[in-house]
Amino acid sequence: MLNELSYRLLRPALFCLDPEAAHDTIIDTLAKTQHGPLQWLYAQERVSDPLMLAGLRFPNRVGMAAGLDKNARCIDALAALGFGFVEVGTVTPLGQPGNPKPRIFRLPDREALINRLGFNNDGLQAFLDNVRRARSVGQPDGIRLGLNIGKNAFTPIERAVDDYLIGLQGVYPHADYITVNISSPNTQNLRRLQTDKALDALLSALTDQRHQLCRQSGRQVPLFVKIAPDLDEPQIDLMAATLRRRAQDSQDGAWGLIATNTTLDRSDVSGLAHAQEAGGLSGAPVREKSNHVIRRLRTALGPTFPIIGVGGILSGADAAEKIQAGADLVQIYTGLIYKGPALVQDAAQAIRALR
Repeated sequence: MLNELSYRLLRPALFCLDPEAAHDTIIDTLAKTQHGPLQWLYAQERVSDPLMLAGLRFPNRVGMAAGLDKNARCIDALAALGFGFVEVGTVTPLGQPGNPKPRIFRLPDREALINRLGFNNDGLQAFLDNVRRARSVGQPDGIRLGLNIGKNAFTPIERAVDDYLIGLQGVYPHADYITVNISSPNTQNLRRLQTDKALDALLSALTDQRHQLCRQSGRQVPLFVKIAPDLDEPQIDLMAATLRRRAQDSQDGAWGLIATNTTLDRSDVSGLAHAQEAGGLSGAPVREKSNHVIRRLRTALGPTFPIIGVGGILSGADAAEKIQAGADLVQIYTGLIYKGPALVQDAAQAIRALR
């Protein structure tokens, strides 16, 4: 097992690589070793801390955030790390290269990353082919699988709904839950979909399509909306009110929120190398911004509305703090890069200790 000490020894070698090269090396290694004898190098026991949320049973409350495995190549390898749920994507209807390189930057003094990848992925068909090959989903005690959908960069924002409907129809038969990503800062104008009229139009179209898909399949699949940490309090309240209305009217599955995506704010990293690179900042500097959004959402939405907290989890204490702020589940990404697989168990155990 790749424990905390082992990862501390391995991390300097990974950090000698360009950040995107290191990412690609990890993904390629996980994809090639899952299902084989070398999987034992990183596999670890899953902490048991089951929770029912949005009609789904989660084996524990720690998940892999979207963005690491954009093409769903490593679902089983990530499951072997002990996560209770794994979210893959963001996938767009057609494959696209994303933004020009370099587009990932480390800020190790603050345990942070800046990325401007721009939804680089192989497209919906390749994504679904990989999802179908996963062995660790669909089992009663297995992980829950989230599929994260977005729009192509070349699709005008006025036609963004079309891309989300294509994504929803494609992933619906294979997802335990679906995430609608309207908060990446790296696709031009995408965050405009978080405004009142645009959000309502998008959610209305998704509601209608989910109703049809639910009737056809007999399956209710929850929809989660992933939002930015840079919303002000009136915007957070508006988002909460819009989702609450949808949840009250829904007969085809739950609605939920994922709080939050990366931030454009650089106040916590000012003066550091790469701090002024364009893109979304993740890691420790996002922790309190994310927690603030979660607290505000929980107050506005009440105790039962599903909220997944993500942003700045680098320890078990950080994960527990997200739950105490009002999240039901948490996700990690940048923390995994800085702390390694041991963070998964640390987070799950810290959250279980809150019960």
